[in-house]
Amino acid sequence: MFIAAIALIVAACGKPDPKAQLEKLRAEQASLAKQIAELEKTVTPDSIKVKLKEIAVAEVKPQKFDHFVQTQGMIEAVDNIMVSAKSAGVLTQVFVREGDAVLKGQTLAQIDNSLVLRGIEELKSGLELAKTVFDRQKNLWDQKIGTEIQYLQAKNNKESTERRLATLNEQLEMSKMKSPITGTIDAVNIKIGENVAPGVPAFRVINTNDLKITSKISEAYVNNIKKGDRVLISLSDADRKFDAKVTFVGRNIDQLTRSFPIEVKVPSATDLRPNMTAVIQVIFHSEPAALCVPINLVQDVNGQKVVYVAEMDGGKLVARKRVVEVVGVYNNLAQLKTGVKAGDKVITVGYQGLNDGELVKI
Repeated sequence: MFIAAIALIVAACGKPDPKAQLEKLRAEQASLAKQIAELEKTVTPDSIKVKLKEIAVAEVKPQKFDHFVQTQGMIEAVDNIMVSAKSAGVLTQVFVREGDAVLKGQTLAQIDNSLVLRGIEELKSGLELAKTVFDRQKNLWDQKIGTEIQYLQAKNNKESTERRLATLNEQLEMSKMKSPITGTIDAVNIKIGENVAPGVPAFRVINTNDLKITSKISEAYVNNIKKGDRVLISLSDADRKFDAKVTFVGRNIDQLTRSFPIEVKVPSATDLRPNMTAVIQVIFHSEPAALCVPINLVQDVNGQKVVYVAEMDGGKLVARKRVVEVVGVYNNLAQLKTGVKAGDKVITVGYQGLNDGELVKI
């Protein structure tokens, strides 16, 4: 019994006081709270900065915007002519080669005209006789000598011979193949000794000082495109871009392609050639004060076109999603009909992966 009593006394002396223990824990709690508060002052701002996404913005301002239709066309020479013979015969001379510059009316080749020349010589001799007989008969008739029928026969003989000579001279001219325009010989398809005939192309003559682009536009724009519209032309082969105007708008709709033709006159230049392809943009309407953003900022989200703008909310900068309606795209700009207004700060850098209401920083 004595030993058990001593054990109880020892156990009672070793047990801590609950009140003292509570006071000790409260003191430790106050110290920890103070330490946490001090650390929050330094740690929390840095944590917030890490969570903010860095962005760049651009202010939406009204600007000019052009509506256009783009298509492909081909350069053609207005004067691009295939020259053929006016009469059949054997070619005796060719006076030009590819690349030669020629004038309108210049002789390009000669067809054998020996028979015509002999006929002309014969008629010239007969015409001299016919003129002499007519002159003498006229003198006699003026003196009331001889009969009227003799005078008329002499006159008819002279005039008939003159007409036959004129016909042979025309045939002589037809034996010459002449250039109908001033330009450049682009092709020679005949050789000396060959037979030529009307309708068979012998030469191609091109005047590259007068060029045009021909193209076809979808019938959907038949009421938009008109003569005088501005056209932007891009020639990849010549590495050139320039402006022009629509000079012709066709009225007929092609039944197969459902399109109508247009023509655009282009300036003369040494690097422009017939049959070059060109990309043309026909501007049929201009908005003087449209709201536009770069087309790459417009995202497709769940079937909607959206852009993100930055705005202040409760003293903090946040990203806001705006559903927009795109009514036109030109020169990498998208014209927006709804969704944004002038003065909005559209996000141009860091817009990928943003969420509506997300905190951001510039």
